[in-house]
Amino acid sequence: MSQDTLTTIAAFNDACSRADVEAMMAVTTEDVIFENTWPAPDGARITGREAFRAFWVDFFRDSKNPRFETEEEILAGDRCVTRWIYRWDNDDGSSGHVRGVDVFKVRNGKVAEKLSYVKG
Repeated sequence: MSQDTLTTIAAFNDACSRADVEAMMAVTTEDVIFENTWPAPDGARITGREAFRAFWVDFFRDSKNPRFETEEEILAGDRCVTRWIYRWDNDDGSSGHVRGVDVFKVRNGKVAEKLSYVKG
């Protein structure tokens, strides 16, 4: 199960780096739970694949040239904590980034939970 968990999360994160929402959905359960980092302090909870898809479509519309970089993965069976840096380009030519962690749960080869936390 551990290798399946890593493979699933790698596929999800690779799709995220390409802003490929449909590829992200291909490795997501119908009843996925996503806890966003915004609005502070607790973020919003999104449930279900359609709401999850809508979030990412909107997110990538405002995030130019996204780059998701995994710094470390800590694996425990069907769960994995991923430390990451997310980078993007701004309209003025500058770039931005945020660092954080995701706590994933994988079920039957698909992301069932993605609980996100950021620094700052």
